[in-house]
Amino acid sequence: MGILRLAHIDVRTPDLDLAAAYYTEVMGLQSVQRTAEEAYFKCWDEEDHHSLRMRYDPRAGMDSFTFRVEAEDDLHEFERKVEAYGCPTTRVSRGDAVGQGESLRFEVPSGQIMELVWDIEKTGNILGKHNPRPTPPPDLAGIAPPRMDHMLVNAEEVAEASSFFIDVLGMRLTEQVLDGNGHQLGVWLAGRTNSPHDIAIVNGPNGALHHWAYWLDDWDHIRKAADTLAFNGVQIDQGPTRHGVTRGNTIYFFDPLGIRNEVFTGGYWVDPDTEIITWTEDNFGKGLFYYENVISQRFLRMHT
Repeated sequence: MGILRLAHIDVRTPDLDLAAAYYTEVMGLQSVQRTAEEAYFKCWDEEDHHSLRMRYDPRAGMDSFTFRVEAEDDLHEFERKVEAYGCPTTRVSRGDAVGQGESLRFEVPSGQIMELVWDIEKTGNILGKHNPRPTPPPDLAGIAPPRMDHMLVNAEEVAEASSFFIDVLGMRLTEQVLDGNGHQLGVWLAGRTNSPHDIAIVNGPNGALHHWAYWLDDWDHIRKAADTLAFNGVQIDQGPTRHGVTRGNTIYFFDPLGIRNEVFTGGYWVDPDTEIITWTEDNFGKGLFYYENVISQRFLRMHT
């Protein structure tokens, strides 16, 4: 039993047309499905039906995030464990959500709505499965990341949220930031992947989304992404720079409606027995942005 990876993120936007234009023309995502009230997107190398769902709402924010589990029977066991922890669960029936079958929905201790799903509609990437080329066509628009990588949410009590994701959902702690009293200020957690994080949790208001990130293959793609963002007048929040935590290279920026995105590359391989990395509060400037060695309060406090 286990959580495999981040499957998709569902968000609200007050201008669906503007959001769709940004995510296809600047980010370079594939438009999968569109109605008057909803839009679905994916990256060019993703196999699932979608990784991002946007729906119209006067107020921007996150509806939910979904992780895929390892086996169909895992939903029953996770339902038992989540209920035993004290979080009520709801079963979302097949056909109630586009691109997936039955899922398990609940509110995590930090206030966000999470879903677990096994049955996901597979539509394939743009390369195909018969004698595929190793790279996408050169005429893809925008940044064109191959896949979504991770997300970061806020929690008023990071240790409580961390305990839930580790003890109940079975995720692995890879890195943490501790204050002078040994309390967790931030945690980075991985599922069945070998990434340093599939989800991170840092101190902040319950229910908030800080960002989600797209993977790029190397530092040169990060540089090209910065060129694309600057050319299109996108507000860059931080970077290009490097994290100490996760060792990743990064740029943070905002979509036109104020939701923070990230492009990310680098990091390191994490095995199940890899020892946890701990950062102390007095060195968190380097952990956050290694080159600058500063703790940006705007970066930490701005959220959706």
